[in-house]
Amino acid sequence: MVNDAGAGLGVHDVTVRYRVSGNDQRYTTPSKRPVITWVPPKRSAAGEVRTVTAVDGVSLDVAPGEVVALLGASGSGKSSLLRAIAGLEPLAGGRITWDGKDLHGTPTHKRNFGMMFQEPALFPSLTVGKNVAYGLHQVPRGRRPEIVARFLELVGLPGYEGRKVTELSGGQAQRVALARALAPAPRLLLLDEPLSALDRGLREHLVEVLGKVLRRTGTTAVHVTHDQDEAFALADRVAILADGRLLQLDTPDALWRRPASAEVATFLGYSTFLSQVDADALGLGGLASRHAVALGPESLTVDPGGLQVAVREQKGRRGYVAVTVQLPSGQQAELRVPDRIGTATVGVRTDADSVAVMG
Repeated sequence: MVNDAGAGLGVHDVTVRYRVSGNDQRYTTPSKRPVITWVPPKRSAAGEVRTVTAVDGVSLDVAPGEVVALLGASGSGKSSLLRAIAGLEPLAGGRITWDGKDLHGTPTHKRNFGMMFQEPALFPSLTVGKNVAYGLHQVPRGRRPEIVARFLELVGLPGYEGRKVTELSGGQAQRVALARALAPAPRLLLLDEPLSALDRGLREHLVEVLGKVLRRTGTTAVHVTHDQDEAFALADRVAILADGRLLQLDTPDALWRRPASAEVATFLGYSTFLSQVDADALGLGGLASRHAVALGPESLTVDPGGLQVAVREQKGRRGYVAVTVQLPSGQQAELRVPDRIGTATVGVRTDADSVAVMG
């Protein structure tokens, strides 16, 4: 439940639906055309209009100064929910509130919410400084250079005011876009996968930059991403969505250790759900008798004195070798090691702090 009188953002049983033509089996949104997602089992006749539910009764809250990530696969409804919060999508049901006040009828430009998207959308005819100052029209002209300089310093681009945006790298352009979004001091910052178009190394660096900037400015933010590492690194809490439904909202540590369901655990990478036989062999029999227990890719560690399991397959990965082993019941699990194993069997162990516990 969301407290109507609570400070910050409130999302109350929100539903978003789209009308889609029957001769177009793709689910598209006004901001992303086309986006291929799921197709309903029943195929619509040509010309028939069907309704697709993109967000299905979602409720959550974001406290002042908190960063919440909306995490899910393509088509999960995370971007549609973000656009609904911004006022860019009409609600089929539910309410969006700020500090307990219903925002129904409040247009996007009057919500004082900043937005940042995958593309920086900088104005090529303006300098970096003028791009950052674009939203400062209510600030006295004499104070604008000071604010611009402060936010360029925060994002790691001091002295870039006079640069042309056409001279910037992709990472620099996104940092300028972040400075521009934060400069007007929005009461909420909405980020729709702003780092997804960048290469891995740059993305990991900018996740760090973004996290530091949001916390140093005390900015309340909702961050949409499909990248689990990004969500866990940035957010105070993470909301996992699938098919428009909210599956779980919790801190990163609680999500990882206590997923609410097998669906959440599987999404997070827990691929082996222990039978009682396997749990007993690994020393987790008592825990498994009371809860469902799952192994993730790093739950097992090598221990020569541990449970001996057969090595079935080994695949080289970036920085480690993924080893498929067979547990006593016959089901398989993953073991990550720095080098390939040269024997047919290996000893492994785990403990209650290394597994996911459900129920």
